[in-house]
Amino acid sequence: MRRTVLIAAALVMAGAGTAWAAGQQLGQPLAPRSPEKVYASTCGYCHGTNVGPIILGRHLPAVTVVGMVREGRNAMPAFRPTEISNGELEALSRWVEASAANPQEKGQ
Repeated sequence: MRRTVLIAAALVMAGAGTAWAAGQQLGQPLAPRSPEKVYASTCGYCHGTNVGPIILGRHLPAVTVVGMVREGRNAMPAFRPTEISNGELEALSRWVEASAANPQEKGQ
């Protein structure tokens, strides 16, 4: 038990050191990710891979994207502000609304 606690503490400290080395101070929010990064790391996991519907190129209204991301629907989970910040979501929703279709995506 004690060894597990020590290992967990070491991992937390290692993560804190990584954040500090990246120019972030502890307790400070990370710099917002670009809409492309948020889509690739979060949305693209399902959308465009035959799991969820294709959303790029459909010109979905930004307000609809925000609502779907925060509230979820059917199989889509809701994403908390700790997962996608409000600023990231605002930029993502406008990016999705204005996006062109990606011919590499597959799905509905």
